Amino acid sequence: MKSFFITTAFLFIGCIVFAQQRPPVISSPDVNADGSVTFRYYSRTAQAVVLKGEFLSAPLPFVKDTSGVWSVTAKDIKPDIYPYSFNVDNVELADPNNTYVFANERFKRSILDVPGKTPLVHSLQNVPHGKISYRYYNSATLGTTRQLLVYTPPGFNTNSKTKYPVLYLIHGGSDTEETWTKVGNANFIADNLIAQSKAVPMIIVMPYGNVRPKPMPDFTKDVINDIIPFIEANYPVYTDSKHRAIAGFSVGGGQTLNIGLTNTDKFAYVSSYAPFTATEEFQKNFANYSPDADKINQQLKLFTISVGTEDFLYEPVKKNIALFEEKKIKLKSYIVPGGHTWMNCKLFLATTLQEIFR
Repeated sequence: MKSFFITTAFLFIGCIVFAQQRPPVISSPDVNADGSVTFRYYSRTAQAVVLKGEFLSAPLPFVKDTSGVWSVTAKDIKPDIYPYSFNVDNVELADPNNTYVFANERFKRSILDVPGKTPLVHSLQNVPHGKISYRYYNSATLGTTRQLLVYTPPGFNTNSKTKYPVLYLIHGGSDTEETWTKVGNANFIADNLIAQSKAVPMIIVMPYGNVRPKPMPDFTKDVINDIIPFIEANYPVYTDSKHRAIAGFSVGGGQTLNIGLTNTDKFAYVSSYAPFTATEEFQKNFANYSPDADKINQQLKLFTISVGTEDFLYEPVKKNIALFEEKKIKLKSYIVPGGHTWMNCKLFLATTLQEIFR
C-alpha cells in the first residue's frame, strides 16, 4: 500500500512538471479592431526574437513576458496579403502558430491577411465560387508525371456544351504550382471579377514551372507539347489562339515571354509580370531578335509587361520594354509603386483578367 502511495505521488509530481513545461496555448497573428496586428511566439530559451515582413519598413523586436511568450504589435498596415517570418536567434522561421504558409521550395514564410473595410479584389466574398482541382498529367518532354492546378469558374460542368477560354498562369522561381492560389488568391480574384462581369468565365491552369535539373527551355516544350494537349483533351475549351492566354511572375514572367512571344500563333494574350530574363533561353530568343512585327501584332490581341518602381528588376524590365518597342511590337506597360512582391502580383493579375478574352 505504501508503494502505491509513493508511485501515485511521483505520477502526480510528474504531471505537475509536465504541465509546467508544456507550452501555453497562444494565438498568432491576431488582427485587432484598430487594424493593428499582434504576433506571438513561445520560447523560454530564445535570446532575441524579431518580426520581419513586407508590411514593415524595418524589423520589429519582440518583448518576452515571464511565461516565455514573446509578442509584438505592428500598426498602420495597409490591407493586403503579406509574407512574414520570425527571426529567432538569427534563424529564420515561419510562425509556428499560423497554418497559412507561403508555398515556396526555398524559404518558409507565413502569410498575414489584413482585410480592408470594404472587400478587396482578392478577398473571399459572398459570390458564386469556382473550383480548384489538383490534376496529374504525363510530361513526355520531361519524362515524368507532373502536377498542375486547374481553376474552373462558377457553374462549370464538364458535360456541358459550353466552352471556355484558358489562361495559363506561371508562378515565380522557387514558388510552386500552389503559390498562385495560396498566396495570390487567383481563384478568389477570378470569382469576384466574374461575379461583377468584369472578367469572362475562364479556366485558369497553374502548372509547376520548375524543371530543374532539366534546362529551362524544356518547360516551353512541356507547355506546348504536354500541358495544352492535356487540358484540351480533358476540359471543354476553345482550341484557337484567340481563346488562349499566358501570364506569369518573375521567372514565370520570363517564361511567359519565352513561351508566348515565340508562339504567337498559339497565344493571342501575353502578360508578363516583373519578368526575370537573365536566362539562356531569353538570350537565345531575343538577343538577336528580328521579328515579323506586322505578323505578331496581327496575332497578338494584347501584350503587357508590368513592374513596380521599387522592384529590383525595374531597370532590366524597362530595357525589355524598350527592346520590344524598338522592334515595333505593340505592348502596354504597367508601371506601379512597390517592389518584387505578391501584393503587386495580385494587382497585375486582377488587371489582366479584366483585359483578356474581350
